[in-house]
Amino acid sequence: MTKPAQPVGVALAVGAHPDDIEFLMAGTLILLRRAGYETHYLNLASGSCGGNEHSAAELRRIREREGRSAASLLGARHHPSLVDDLEIYYEPRLLRRLAAVVREVRPTLLLVPSPQDYMEDHTNSCRLAVTAAFVRGMRNFRTQPPRQPVAGEVTVYHAMPHGLRDPLRRRVIPGSYVKTTAVQELKRAALAMHRSQQTWLARSQKMNAYLSTMDAFAREVGRLSGRFRFAEGWRRHLHYGFCGAEADPLGEALGKDYLVNSDYEAELERGVARAGFQP
Repeated sequence: MTKPAQPVGVALAVGAHPDDIEFLMAGTLILLRRAGYETHYLNLASGSCGGNEHSAAELRRIREREGRSAASLLGARHHPSLVDDLEIYYEPRLLRRLAAVVREVRPTLLLVPSPQDYMEDHTNSCRLAVTAAFVRGMRNFRTQPPRQPVAGEVTVYHAMPHGLRDPLRRRVIPGSYVKTTAVQELKRAALAMHRSQQTWLARSQKMNAYLSTMDAFAREVGRLSGRFRFAEGWRRHLHYGFCGAEADPLGEALGKDYLVNSDYEAELERGVARAGFQP
């Protein structure tokens, strides 16, 4: 009997609410799966406030079911949410629970929200995920449930914010692009699993074209790349405490479907020079 092939790596996508991963990360997660990665899917919040027609308990059940269906389409293992909507705070109890998941999954590649976004559930999810990865090997940081510390590198990538802008309306430019053209229909099908949100977001956030909004984000990132029809954008987290300085496993895994934004990289260096730290 042939043993199953070992995965190339392990990718964990962390979002705030059910459907956040589908909007801005799912194409990359699909491509990583096809490149031989083991993939995981976690939304920190349950979606309990995503509608006014059901109780919070009913919404938890509905959105858990929708999230599981979407994760199945993406080929990723679904992990249960940890708190309710608007309860994603940067605090020890939630951090200990998320750190336990990180130690269990042992990701080598971590996809997280943007550090700048229009609501704090998203930005707090980003902060929590980054810290949960940072403490993965710290024996004296206790997780809940208890998990032993783990060794190994993990490279952290930040997705684009919703609307591709920060809370002060400034455009956010990707540091790299992942071509999602070939998987855009599958990404769209996964987002369509979140049926409960299509009417709710039209009412609450004036998002009248749920699926088309996701397509528009991907089309605009593709336009920014100057090369791809549809794309997802990423910014790589500083390496200290996570991985080697030049580690870029997305590029290694995706090859021609991955494009570094050379202008972004150059601007990083110009920023250092302007600050007066250039040797």
